[in-house]
Amino acid sequence: MLRVAVVGSGPSGCYTAQHLVQLDPGARVDVLDRLPCPYGLVRYGVAPDHEKIKSLQGSLRTVLEHERVRFLGAVPVGPGGVPAARLRELYHAVVYCVGAATDRHLDVPGEDLPGSWSATAFVSWYSAHPDAADTGFLREVRSAVVVGVGNVAVDVTRMLARGSGELRPTDMPHTALTALEASEVTEIHMVGRRGPSQARFTTKELRELGTLPDTAVHVDAAEAALDPAFTDPSGLPPPLRRNVEVLRGWTEPPRPEARRLIRLRFFLRPVELLAVDGRVGAVRFERTAPDGEGAVTGTGRFEDVEGQLVLRSVGYRGVPLEGLPFDAATGTVPHLAGRVLRGGAVAPGEYVAGWIKRGPTGVIGTNRSCAKETVTSLLQDAPSLTARALPDDPLPALRAEGVDPVPWQGWESIERAESRWGASLGRGLVKLPDWESLLTAARGGDGVDPRT
Repeated sequence: MLRVAVVGSGPSGCYTAQHLVQLDPGARVDVLDRLPCPYGLVRYGVAPDHEKIKSLQGSLRTVLEHERVRFLGAVPVGPGGVPAARLRELYHAVVYCVGAATDRHLDVPGEDLPGSWSATAFVSWYSAHPDAADTGFLREVRSAVVVGVGNVAVDVTRMLARGSGELRPTDMPHTALTALEASEVTEIHMVGRRGPSQARFTTKELRELGTLPDTAVHVDAAEAALDPAFTDPSGLPPPLRRNVEVLRGWTEPPRPEARRLIRLRFFLRPVELLAVDGRVGAVRFERTAPDGEGAVTGTGRFEDVEGQLVLRSVGYRGVPLEGLPFDAATGTVPHLAGRVLRGGAVAPGEYVAGWIKRGPTGVIGTNRSCAKETVTSLLQDAPSLTARALPDDPLPALRAEGVDPVPWQGWESIERAESRWGASLGRGLVKLPDWESLLTAARGGDGVDPRT
């Protein structure tokens, strides 16, 4: 009988477990997660108003409730938790599906000023990630600058512009909802260093900005026209052409009665964050121009854009995992079809899937084929892997390592507590936002939010 530990319960981890039990009728899979809650970025990265995408939790739930799959939450792997080498002793194979845990930096002066954050930190806050800090993101903020033109940038821009009435029916934590209700943000700049035809958002996400109540969207036609494809998008691939067509529709002067204004800016790259009264007050951008080869070059002309909140959204990056090799250039674990490579040689019984395998690329569905490739490699190796004798059940040994796993029933207790908590606030299910509440709920307590 093949025993596999899957580290991470997001889409890549769940798809890995799914392929294992589908393709090997005897495989038993423990899905370990550092958090007491499953689903990874589907729970903690998808915007709360994107209920269709969040509904993917239903299919992931089916995987984790399979009779040969066991969810073990609150089990850290690495420092302060179970060493990677110990996992290899307890399982025939270990598949790491830990994603890309940090964000890229701008590497410009002033980036560490108060009020300057990664979009990841902002998303974690409004998604109730238990590691997120309530740092007063929106306090005394009139104008915000979002650096980046991908889907995450669109998400955080939309959250900054959303009315509380639209967010109240979501599972957004109550502290974040209250802060957004009190927000005084009236202008949001979403800025890219290249042209509109090279922006990486999807058309569906982009169009949503134009549907926000009391919010106008504006694109400076002259600025955008520095990209020749903005004037004539006929030669672009269909997805990019649709983006440009949406943007072209926002070149009219913004509606004066709108309470909020979203400005989409192009051909500007940040060179410095400027301080005002000890915190960020503006971003200095250099105007760029196309270099004719798909990139841009600086022009030596600069513009300051006011912003008391700056969110960088320029990509994710994997971080080293203790006990595993790591390629710092790509932010991934070296592998061959999902098999971990140590010094260029395959490491028996160690595998990767998801972003830690391929980098932060693709959409949620991309993880399915990625996981299948890894599982195919693992099952090809299974005859040699299962020759090694293992304990009947690794759970007692995991507990001996000092962890106290939250089982699936504990997660169900958290769900019930979140439903009760939301009902007490006159809302639907509302996420519990901190470790204490989650673990109390997992052990059968109320899990009431202690920060209200």
